[in-house]
Amino acid sequence: MAPENKLDKSKMVVVEGSYAVAHAVKTCRPNVISAYPITPQTHIVEDLSQFMADGEIPNCEYINVESEFSALSALVGSSAAGARCYSATTSQGLELMHEVLFNISGMRLPVVMTIANRAVSAPISIWNDHQDAISQRDTGWIQLYAENTQEISDMTAQAYKISEDKDILMPAMTCMDGFILSHVYEPVVLLEQDLTDEFLPKYEPENVLDPKNPLSFGAFADPNYYTEFRYLQEQAMQKALKKIEDVANEFYDVYGRYYGGLIDEYRTDDADIIIMAMGSIVGTIKDVIDKLRNRNVKVGVLKVRSFRPFPVEAIKNVVKDAKVVVVLDKNISLGLNEGALFTETKSSLYNTDVRVPVVGYMIGHGGRDIKIDTIEKIIDEATEVMKTGIKIESQFTDVKEELI
Repeated sequence: MAPENKLDKSKMVVVEGSYAVAHAVKTCRPNVISAYPITPQTHIVEDLSQFMADGEIPNCEYINVESEFSALSALVGSSAAGARCYSATTSQGLELMHEVLFNISGMRLPVVMTIANRAVSAPISIWNDHQDAISQRDTGWIQLYAENTQEISDMTAQAYKISEDKDILMPAMTCMDGFILSHVYEPVVLLEQDLTDEFLPKYEPENVLDPKNPLSFGAFADPNYYTEFRYLQEQAMQKALKKIEDVANEFYDVYGRYYGGLIDEYRTDDADIIIMAMGSIVGTIKDVIDKLRNRNVKVGVLKVRSFRPFPVEAIKNVVKDAKVVVVLDKNISLGLNEGALFTETKSSLYNTDVRVPVVGYMIGHGGRDIKIDTIEKIIDEATEVMKTGIKIESQFTDVKEELI
């Protein structure tokens, strides 16, 4: 049974999603911030820059750089020197960081970075989908996805506590849907400084770059040693599965707010149809579920908060008694005609005794509206799968045939 969310509405203020993230970063007391502005991430770093100018982030250096590649490269040295580090980016900026993402993960530097998820060019799009972060799924970064502004704010402190754990030491992306969450104004309880100081301990790494105690980071590894580096990274990811759950519960103990650990569930206990998704679309799905439940349609939603590490056992436990699982992806693996969450879910159930049918829908590409009618149609098709089996395993939704 998930803890009851104790949101203190008397503490709520109406702010932009980007401001809530920037405020959360401030309360985590970073030592170095390095970022390059890119829509729709820009407001986060603008707000942090203003906090710096106003003297609200003590013992912190804000590094102005000429590109996203430089922004993350600057944090390699900063984190290795023992600093708590932060960045934020999106879309093409994240893709430009690709090489450095591997470096930070391979050097076990617990950098936290917010991704305001946006479609990847070409064609140019500034609107939301998850292709940017999903494209970096194998770089060795923890990936957490938020449903709403309150969650992405609180997720920031959780990410630092997960990443900086001495048994983990892996970087983390906290992912929020661009514009949908980054630019929305809604009531939020901003992270309280006194509670954050209680929840998140000071970062005290065991290994740092220090002339008095010389060490090498990211050194050359020949074939006799390289495999063990990758093995240890994977072991850290597996340890992070439990740590993510533990930190979500610890956060609840301090703040009284809870959004799930690796996953969260909504009305899944008796559900014949379980919809899986990540990000803000989960809110829309919940509205549809409430509507259909009034018509005695047994449907629920499984929200995946952690895409990396992937919560194999948690997903199996939730879907084992369902009659059909529907996976919604705001991304596509081109050449496979599947979204990443769908592929990972099928893989998780293969070679197990969970034989529930799984169907996938690629949805919301480039910010296309995801309407309630679309979700209802998908659920109607899932009902047919229960009766007649899978006819189409994975498909695009809302394709405009007249444009093809």
